[in-house]
Amino acid sequence: MFGYVRYDLPNLFVKDMMLYKALYCGLCKGIGAACGQAARLGLSYDMTFLSALLHNMTGTDVVIERQNCFEHAIRKRPIAKPDELTKELGALNTLFVYYKLTDDADDGERARGRRMWFKKGYRRAKKNYPETTDIVENFMKEQARAEREHGSLDRAADPTANMMVKLSHRFLKEKANAHSDELFYALGKWVYLIDALDDYDKDVKKKNFNPFAVEYGAKDKATLLREHGEEVKFLFDTLFYDLREGLAGCEFHFNRDLTDNVILRGIPLETMRVFKGGPPEKMTVKI
Repeated sequence: MFGYVRYDLPNLFVKDMMLYKALYCGLCKGIGAACGQAARLGLSYDMTFLSALLHNMTGTDVVIERQNCFEHAIRKRPIAKPDELTKELGALNTLFVYYKLTDDADDGERARGRRMWFKKGYRRAKKNYPETTDIVENFMKEQARAEREHGSLDRAADPTANMMVKLSHRFLKEKANAHSDELFYALGKWVYLIDALDDYDKDVKKKNFNPFAVEYGAKDKATLLREHGEEVKFLFDTLFYDLREGLAGCEFHFNRDLTDNVILRGIPLETMRVFKGGPPEKMTVKI
């Protein structure tokens, strides 16, 4: 995950904003418990959303307590108490950050120094959550293979999409079904493709793999969207449809306003932002 899964603040209820903040802080503590304090630097909005989604789909109650943390040492804040689901998501967050920095380093970016901050956390995640680590590592290898083959957009996005389905089975267990598969597949595919579209100009300049560049060969993103914008828009519209269909068929145990806001409003808005080329909207979780 790459920081694209965001809520739509103007249409987010206050109660859901408070829940999001509590989950965000709880995930931060969960990362610390699972992978050590340095790994908390990789805390992401994407994994906070997954925490909200998976707690709801598995029926795992979120226990919120007023606690201190290293950032809020004096005044206590409402924080979701880290449970086993949160800790494993914290380990998954660390794995994603470590592999993202590894990929950045392989692409010639200065990421090796930053990756050192997560090396110990990565080792702890690998030791304590071997099944989750195996899922991520296997699909990362498949992702690299798909990119070497320079296949279609669907072929390039398929490993990340399938990884999200496999991870959903890991967390949902017997609650996983065809509808959750559709939801997580579309989510994984969207994350991969929106990141590729956002990085188009940088990848072309550095001659890194980009599935849109392979598919269309445009010299820059502006040209890509001018000449093939309708095709690219249709691709994302089909993903929005799959997200809605998968979401509609899933069973939720608690109020789903927060996850609906992210999936039905936040993701399309973030897609529009990438199409226009503007900077990411600033998200705040300060309490």
